[in-house]
Amino acid sequence: MSRLAYLAKRLLMMVPVVWLGTSMTWFVIFMGPIDPASRLLSEGQTRNTDAYEAAQHQLGLNQPPLEHYVTWMTDLLTFDLGQTFLLYQGSNVNALILEFLPRTLWLGFWSVLIAVLVGVPLGFYAGMRSNSLADYTASMGGIVWRAMPNFWLAIMLLALLSASPTVFGVSFSWETFLVTIDSISGSPDLSRLDTVGGFLAATKKVLPAAIVLGSASMGNEMRIGRTAVLEVRNENYVDLARAKGVSDRMLVWKHVLRNALVPLVPIITSEAFLLIGGSVLVETVFGINGIGYLFYQAAIQGDLPLVGTLMYVFILMIVAINLVQDVLYTVIDPRVALEGA
Repeated sequence: MSRLAYLAKRLLMMVPVVWLGTSMTWFVIFMGPIDPASRLLSEGQTRNTDAYEAAQHQLGLNQPPLEHYVTWMTDLLTFDLGQTFLLYQGSNVNALILEFLPRTLWLGFWSVLIAVLVGVPLGFYAGMRSNSLADYTASMGGIVWRAMPNFWLAIMLLALLSASPTVFGVSFSWETFLVTIDSISGSPDLSRLDTVGGFLAATKKVLPAAIVLGSASMGNEMRIGRTAVLEVRNENYVDLARAKGVSDRMLVWKHVLRNALVPLVPIITSEAFLLIGGSVLVETVFGINGIGYLFYQAAIQGDLPLVGTLMYVFILMIVAINLVQDVLYTVIDPRVALEGA
């Protein structure tokens, strides 16, 4: 099976995943114990029959369940997401997602990048120097980062940066360090990414939140990376390459590190799943108006139709990450496509 055919097969397999996840979301929200129509009404209006029926009509709940399910699914699949009912009342959901989602993607991009660029190299470095001081130091650092809860680390980092600590006798201010930003918390300005100053300011704005969001992933990837390197170093083909006179540099880059990346692919992508859920907490603490913050506000205020729509967006993001994982597998290890035949 060619690589393209393998990826096409994986793409088709994602269709029932999206359908099942979206169907479960519809059932929980519209057929569950919470009545979405009653959440649109104040406490006094819930006893008003006319107001309640109007709310049901507004949500389409006056239709038979099967008809409502088909209509809701069709609207989601065609991205006709309608309007909000409580949160940002009357706003177009498509416009809200287009406004909030880029901030979450920007935060997620830097979170994954920081975790990969720090955790993986440290894990490989520790694995290549096993049982040394560098190995013990890196391993201990990974355990500490892995153990710190995100919510605690977010609050501590926010408090530390807000206090303008003194570093080597010099007062340190995060707002004016290298690039000036208006405040530590808040949403990044993504409208000027095409300029150097705008790119650096937007990156600096989400950097503390990205460090928090990627901290647990960083420690996990370092630990798995170290283990993977130790296992690959003991493989027979590494001993054979060394016996054939392959240089140490070539042995490390071509045989050890590349093969050690294979078990890291699902670890990195599975951590990306956690970043989607973690963004709800981190965006709330740092005041970043992303899709996670929007989901939190919709859930708190009881805008259940918006919650269902955002769940659909999360499902699509998770499915997309799975597809990226499959692509990475075929790039790092071409045998994956052949074995999928």
